[in-house]
Amino acid sequence: MRLLLLLFIALPVLEMWVLITVGREIGALPTIGLVLLTAVVGLALLRRQGLSTLMRAQEKVRSGDIPVREMVEGVFLAVGGALLLTPGFITDALGFACLVPGLRQLLLGRLLRHVTIVRPGGFQDSHARKRGSDVIEGEFSRNEHHSAGDKRPKQ
Repeated sequence: MRLLLLLFIALPVLEMWVLITVGREIGALPTIGLVLLTAVVGLALLRRQGLSTLMRAQEKVRSGDIPVREMVEGVFLAVGGALLLTPGFITDALGFACLVPGLRQLLLGRLLRHVTIVRPGGFQDSHARKRGSDVIEGEFSRNEHHSAGDKRPKQ
């Protein structure tokens, strides 16, 4: 919690310092233009990456898999988009890191290594099976037509 508070205070101060420094070097209007340009380019990249991620998630759902990676990517994309809309060069750099596919995949790989996916009903997804956990797969059905003491099927 302290780290979050420190970031909440320090990041805007750093952003102002960088904006003032850049503005002093290249002028106020070019600095504002750069901030707007990064927002426009970032939103275009966000749209493209978001659609790609959505298509992959839909394909996984159609094949019966849980789109875990795509859901986490969606969070990264949303955070990246929010950072790009925040004026400043530091937040733009962090936002682009969330949107650039190679960097995002690297971050996702590190994050998902520490995650176990559990399906509704308690069954683990293939991520967990790959790590060597003991999973017994099977099928069952519940026949509601039987009473507790009656072993014969009702017709």
